[in-house]
Amino acid sequence: MRTTGGGNGSKSGFSTASLADATDQNNCTTNFSAIFIVDLDNFRLVNDIQGHESGDQLLINVAQNLQIHLPQEATVARFSSDEFVVLLNTLGEQQGKATHNAERLARQLLEAVAKLRNDRALPITASIGISLFKCLGLSVNSVLQQADMALQQAKAAGGNSLRFFNMEMQTSVLERARLEGDLHQALERNELSLHYQVQVNHQGVTTGVEALLRWYHPQRGWVSPATFIPLAEENGLILPIGHWVLKLACEQLAKWAQQPAYEALTISVNVSSVQFQQPGFVRDVESLLALTQAPPSRLVLEVTESLLMSEPTRVRSTMLKLRSQGIRFALDDFGTGYSSLSYLKRLPLDELKIDQSFIRELLTDKTDAAIVDTTILLAVSLGLTVVAEGVEKKEQFDWLKGHGCYRYQGYLFGRPTPIEYLFEAY
Repeated sequence: MRTTGGGNGSKSGFSTASLADATDQNNCTTNFSAIFIVDLDNFRLVNDIQGHESGDQLLINVAQNLQIHLPQEATVARFSSDEFVVLLNTLGEQQGKATHNAERLARQLLEAVAKLRNDRALPITASIGISLFKCLGLSVNSVLQQADMALQQAKAAGGNSLRFFNMEMQTSVLERARLEGDLHQALERNELSLHYQVQVNHQGVTTGVEALLRWYHPQRGWVSPATFIPLAEENGLILPIGHWVLKLACEQLAKWAQQPAYEALTISVNVSSVQFQQPGFVRDVESLLALTQAPPSRLVLEVTESLLMSEPTRVRSTMLKLRSQGIRFALDDFGTGYSSLSYLKRLPLDELKIDQSFIRELLTDKTDAAIVDTTILLAVSLGLTVVAEGVEKKEQFDWLKGHGCYRYQGYLFGRPTPIEYLFEAY
């Protein structure tokens, strides 16, 4: 939580006391009040590109513009390097009118900031989070926290925008906090598991599997990976979880290496960009291979376009080090990111996986069919194995086979399942 205090541009010495008065039930009025948190978008660029002197002048200009465009009774303060807090009273007795008044003022502030240009003409925008309240005995911290939640929503929308706090937002934030707390305990409570989905060739022969992380919570039931994996990436839990996934996959490869029926199978493992870019990632993978005695040539690490586009030189170096051990690489969800075909040539890739979103409408959407057809031709010309994900219908399988795609994954061939049930019909 930010520490409140007066700052540059303060009209009347904003303080914790002034906000406390506005939220105190003993000082109730019939009017709504509001807190704005005004945050400059990408302020760091101003300091980095134009220097701190230019950044300081920008803050002075912003403070002056806030003073000009806000009512005389408003209280303004600079809270942090590029954040200002505004306290507004007497916005109206009806919530609708108060909301309208607050929004009108906030938009005026956004327009005023957007017009600011310094001598080098760097565009400037802001984001504003708004907490609208009546004296309900809320704590100072609660009101500021609500405005900050709204601010984060505004910044997530791309900046140069405003958002109001609402109870749905608060509920979402609280639920996210509870989920994060549960996720911290998931590994030690053995709630995480790996399910495996088969990959087959055009003759229906299983060539490998993809390891898919699953979380079964004792109260929540199955938690979607689309929900908890991004959360794990944000809070750093993806590092121990990702290490655990790789360890299990390597142990399974080591077991299969001793079984003639399965020794040729590969296991594909999704690697988070957070995990991949850790300085010790190569060392960790090498240690796991040595510990488990898993054959490196049977391990396929799946990476995304977003990883390949960030720090390409460093990523290429990491991939080459692992490739020298025999590990293979697959490009996952191809076509869904900001593709740059140049990296397909420069990076040591072995497989290209067509995202299931293109396969889903393959038979009815000419655009999707053209994208898939082009992707297959591109992969083949580069010497890459192309894998179609999300194949659910025989008609999709027949189309893909007829257009030169010979590896598939999807419900038509098998759903993700625990390892003990994977090859019951193998």
